[in-house]
Formats: sequence, structure tokens, C-alpha cells
Amino acid sequence: MVSMRKLTLGLMASLLALGSAWADPCKDLAPTRGQSGKDVIWIPTPEGLIDKMLTAAKVTAQDRVFDLGAGDGIIAITAARKYGAQAVGIEYNPKMADYARCKVNEAGMNAKVRIITGDIFKEDFSAANVVTLYLLPDLNLRLRPTLLKMKPGTRIVSHAFTMGDWEPDETVSHEYARGYFWTVPAQVEGDWMLTGLEGGPVRLSMRQTFQNIGGTLTRASAMQPLVGARLRGEEISFQFSTPDRNVHTFTGRVSGAKISGTVNSSGLQTPVEANRL
Repeated sequence: MVSMRKLTLGLMASLLALGSAWADPCKDLAPTRGQSGKDVIWIPTPEGLIDKMLTAAKVTAQDRVFDLGAGDGIIAITAARKYGAQAVGIEYNPKMADYARCKVNEAGMNAKVRIITGDIFKEDFSAANVVTLYLLPDLNLRLRPTLLKMKPGTRIVSHAFTMGDWEPDETVSHEYARGYFWTVPAQVEGDWMLTGLEGGPVRLSMRQTFQNIGGTLTRASAMQPLVGARLRGEEISFQFSTPDRNVHTFTGRVSGAKISGTVNSSGLQTPVEANRL
């Protein structure tokens, strides 16, 4: 006959085991800090920096966030849980991807977060309007041409590493960790014909290095430099002076081969349009 003491000890052991499973159902899949991956080692991004990065990117419930190299899924989960976004994580390591899926399920975010087991250089993430990364510098540079071809205005944040000579729009930090933020710029380099100004069409010539732009306005033989030119995604602005020394401010939006906006001078706003030549 089994003693009451043995039954009690057996029941306690079962409850402890069940409690442990409830406490961390993903424990058996948990990665080890510093473990090797395809091209990187796994180091988690601090939650404080994740908040700073997602805040810099102005993530909202209208956004679709793709986390490249998703690891444990925490960035995608945070984007969904705290900011309301739809999020997709792409993770090459199948076991790590399973762990991330477990953490998504544990967080109750299955309806808003999807983890893909795949290669970030092969998977399609063109639907993103926010991209997050924590990769090595050479991987960032390999991805850079793809990122620059994304829809202008797409927001990109990277933990720890930059994009070479593509200067970040903003730098954020949390304790000893640092992140970088960029906005994919529209392509404006070249010659445009600006119409709507008094005196007829004006030739607008712009040069561009990523989001940094400059150029000139030419009417007849008079050439005026663009002053304070700024490009952030599709939004463009600059100032120029006319021969009478009046300062005009242009603000507009780039849409492919067309720029639409207004010129403000002495409080008067004139709608203008530029078409690529």
C-alpha cells in the first residue's frame, strides 16, 4: 500500500514541475547570450533602447514593422504590444525562430506578430514602413541598397551599427547602448522644370547624397542657390532669393517624377509643381 507521504511528495513534485512550465513555457528553447548564428552572434537589445528606437521611428498602430534578424522576437513583440503595430520578424536560425514564436504566444500577440524562418537577404520585406535591425556593419552595408530602394519615408532603426557614409537622421541611447535612425529619402537628383512662379517656368537643378541635397534655380541667365535645402523621405524644402532680394520658401512633397508644393513669400502662398526633365 502506497503511503500518504509518498502520494503527497509525488503530488508536490508534479505541481512544482507544472508551475515551472507555467512560469517559463519557452525555457527549453531559450538561447544563450553570445551564441553563434549565420552571420552574427546573439546579443539581446535592451528593452530601454527598443523603446527609444521605436519612438524615434514614430511607430503607430498604422505601421507594419519588419525586424531583420529577429532573435528572441522582443522588438517585434514590443512594436505590437506597446505601439499597436503589425510586426514580422525574420530569423534564420530555426530553433531561435521557434523560441521567438513561443515568446509571441506567451505575450498573447499571435494576432499581431508573425515570425518567419528565413534569410533576410532572400525574404521580401518591401511591405514594411518601419525596418529594425541589429546586425554587423558589413551586413548593414549589404542591405543598404535594398533599403534605399524602399518607398521614400520608410523608417529604419539599427542597434549599435551605422550605414557607413549614409548619415543617420537621429541617434538615440539607453545606458551604454546606442541606436541610429534613418528615413529613406526620395530620389531628387537631376534637373526639374518648376512651374507656377511669376515670370514663367524655372529650371531647378538638384544634387543629392542620400538625404543631403543642394542645388540652384535658374531663370533666364540668373542663377540662385538653394539655401537650407532639406529632404526627409518625400518631404522637401528649401529657400531661394529673387533678384529683388526677396526670400522665398518652398515646401513640398516628392511623388516619383513630380514635386508638388507651395512657395511662401511675404505671407503669400503660391502653388507650384516641378516635373523631372
